[in-house]
Amino acid sequence: MEQHQPLDRVAAIQAEWRRERPDVDITPQGAIGRLHRLADRLTEELSLVYGRYGLCEGEFDVLCALRRAGDPYERAPGELATHTMVTTGAMTKRIDRLERAGLVTRRRSDDDQRGRIVALTGPGRELIDRAFTDHMRNERHLLDLLTPEEAESLEGLLTAWLSRMENPHHPGGE
Repeated sequence: MEQHQPLDRVAAIQAEWRRERPDVDITPQGAIGRLHRLADRLTEELSLVYGRYGLCEGEFDVLCALRRAGDPYERAPGELATHTMVTTGAMTKRIDRLERAGLVTRRRSDDDQRGRIVALTGPGRELIDRAFTDHMRNERHLLDLLTPEEAESLEGLLTAWLSRMENPHHPGGE
């Protein structure tokens, strides 16, 4: 087989495993290892933008979830946890920090006095609108490392794979 590119780090690791453990099928490591490395690199690149706005990834996610809620830009903490895929305990810490920064407020729910509502403040909305625009510009830059055809193919593959991972009883997806 002709090599068009030098061995990347994952291929070098696979070559070592083939030498040391020829009895084990290490082909899955090619895709999974590269996805892990890519995820780490993407997180680094995306975090640079969050940091420009004084945010970490989790805080950015909370502000985005509130902004996507539409006017009046508020959600219950449990709903925020669902929309950002974090625990309620982690959500409380994020909300505390965002509240101290003046980006969100907390109030009692009108429907349930025991419940709380988290809402974007004016400065919070202005910040997340700027940060999200910059974030999308950054994601475009990262995705433009692929051709349009490659990006479309990748999105289809990742969508199918994620669907099957999240819905294991429906192998064909939806």
